[in-house]
Amino acid sequence: MTQAQNPTVAPPKAAIKPKELITNGHKRIDNYYYLNERENPEVIKYLNAENTYLDQVLTPVKDLQVKLFEEMKGRIKQQDESVPYKEGAYYYYTRFITGGEYPIYCRRKGSLEGAEEIMFDGNAMAKGHNYYSLGGYEVSDNDELAIFAEDTVSRRLYTLRIKNLKTGKIYPETISDTEAGSFAWATDNKTLFYIKKDPQTLLGYQVYRHVLGTDPKADVLVYEEKDNQFYMDLGRSKSKKYITIGSDHNGVSTEYRLLEASKPTGEFSVFLPREKGHEYDIVHYKDKFYVRTNWKAENFRLMEVPEGKTADRTAWKEVIAHRPDVYLANMDVFANHLVLGERKAGLTNIRVINQLTKSDEYLNFGEPAYVAGIGYNPDFNTNILRYSYSSLTTPNSTFDYNMDTKEKTLKKQQEVLGGFDKNNYVSERVYATARDGVKVPVSLVYRKGTKKDGSSPLLQYSYGSYGYSTDPGFSSTRLSLLDRGFIFAIAHIRGGRKWVAGGMKMARC
Repeated sequence: MTQAQNPTVAPPKAAIKPKELITNGHKRIDNYYYLNERENPEVIKYLNAENTYLDQVLTPVKDLQVKLFEEMKGRIKQQDESVPYKEGAYYYYTRFITGGEYPIYCRRKGSLEGAEEIMFDGNAMAKGHNYYSLGGYEVSDNDELAIFAEDTVSRRLYTLRIKNLKTGKIYPETISDTEAGSFAWATDNKTLFYIKKDPQTLLGYQVYRHVLGTDPKADVLVYEEKDNQFYMDLGRSKSKKYITIGSDHNGVSTEYRLLEASKPTGEFSVFLPREKGHEYDIVHYKDKFYVRTNWKAENFRLMEVPEGKTADRTAWKEVIAHRPDVYLANMDVFANHLVLGERKAGLTNIRVINQLTKSDEYLNFGEPAYVAGIGYNPDFNTNILRYSYSSLTTPNSTFDYNMDTKEKTLKKQQEVLGGFDKNNYVSERVYATARDGVKVPVSLVYRKGTKKDGSSPLLQYSYGSYGYSTDPGFSSTRLSLLDRGFIFAIAHIRGGRKWVAGGMKMARC
């Protein structure tokens, strides 16, 4: 139902209030700048009018809305549990209970048969709040303490707190306006690092050091990002040796700072100073670092460099050369294996390299359109790779892959209720030729029996920007569309590195 079909319903119109803005010497007029004023009664009145208008326009299809909502909700299993992962002496997982809106974060010591310890009950913690978000947690090396962050306002300004997992005690100190998930423990199990955010811009810009039991007002500023074009993150290397601060300006430059976690009062050192146009990321492995870099490599290449020589680019040694048709997306490292995430012709691939024999292989997924990715693998001393997989017809799945025996084990597949059978659906991968001759891959999915002669309705989706594209993954809500005779198409338009670089240079792409 549109306004043309229902001419009695008129949309509200926001008042025009010109405001002059000057940025970098350039003047522009924003007629609707005042709509950013969250507490302005006029803005609130206008937003309420928009909501009323939406309700009026959709009134003729209200029954269908209810039917679709119940249909989609009916496919979701409310009581669910994640696949446990091992970190240190514990197995960690989350689970949901029927009627609960939030996950319960749990762990078991030694094995999955151990007694369950509930670290955080999201449902209990959310009580009394109109909004609640647990923005991640980090357990100390001795497995006894956990940093966690809460947001009860929905402003992405998280309050950091500390809990003793043995006693259940929550320590009195609270640290406001922090970045969710960006915190790390030192090896002494009492010193932690976190990112402070600007409450106006919501950008993380300062890193502080805090000691358990002390007043947060006495926390020490260890780094401040002066350029507000950069986003920051903070964490601990998989090897546990280093605390890392990352500064990233997407498509422009990257910079990392390192501090040995056993020396929390020391100074962070720069891995390699930022340079315009140079992006890199790092993983620590024994006495060296692997570096994924776009230095003289548009699609990135893999290099290695010894500890202590990271800022000397003459000491960098190439491991995987640049390939014009393959984008090196990410990496993970294990005691005896190196795992790479790559993208070719729009599809994701997982490559496993044996560090001892130097042999390598690509995992075979057996479907024409899919998405696969390296999972969360915190255990360094293992030959098991956890990875995720789904396709347009295969629900989200978690696999463990033995990198020595080549055995795959399905640990969990998303359970889709309501009689779903993947054999009732078909996926294809076709190519469309663009005006400049480039062949753009298109992933299709439809229910068996749907005609492809142009008579069936088709919904096409596409996104490609900042180096990202839309992967052909599974959606249980999409089934309502397919079951009504639609064909769903994902055009994997050009969001890769070549076109990012071209766009930034104002080139035609």
